[in-house]
Amino acid sequence: MRWGAVIVAAGSGTRLGRPKQFIELAGLPMAGWSIQTFASMSEIAELVIATEPESIEPMRELAAKLAPKLPHRVVRGGATRQDSARAGVIALGDVDAAFIHDGARPLVTARDVRAGMREVRAGRASLLAEPVVDTIKAVEPESRRILETLDRRMLWAAQTPQFAMSAELRAAHEDAHRAGIAVTDDAALLERVGIAVVVVPPSGENFKVTLPADVTRAEAILRERAATAVLVEG
Repeated sequence: MRWGAVIVAAGSGTRLGRPKQFIELAGLPMAGWSIQTFASMSEIAELVIATEPESIEPMRELAAKLAPKLPHRVVRGGATRQDSARAGVIALGDVDAAFIHDGARPLVTARDVRAGMREVRAGRASLLAEPVVDTIKAVEPESRRILETLDRRMLWAAQTPQFAMSAELRAAHEDAHRAGIAVTDDAALLERVGIAVVVVPPSGENFKVTLPADVTRAEAILRERAATAVLVEG
């Protein structure tokens, strides 16, 4: 099966004070880690990166450096993550299946991407996700009064990549666009049109870099992985 990869890297990085996709982590811009991982996978036939207009040229240079043998293109993202994901999906060429990944999740591994890929078939999609470990409360926004305590045995925290057959992923995005439906991840769009979506637990850390402390933590993990790889190869 030929796979297309979409990286959404159009965030403003407000909490970090600059576009986070270019913040350096262990020697590479943040988005570069995902580009490098996907470029190493023979299953992936095409890569599309959606970013803001002012980052298109720098992102093209980064992709050309890290994925010289993987057909790739950089497209203009939208006002929301959903808009950017849709732009990336539309830009994909002739692939059987596709996944969408947040450029702010630099720790994703090829092993976990392949685990998500294995679950996909017609009418069935998947995403990386982890069980929630905290007790979750539903709260009334203004008064902050607890409305309900949710059963955490049924709760998982969604991550990316999120995987589906390419035709189904495009159709889900287009249907939501026509209907004016706004959601926070692609799996919700697939669920909305009747696609079964299953969760796949990642084998290691795959958190989203949002706060300054996340930068420090992600860099430490990446450096530790690099050191472990050198020891194994040696």
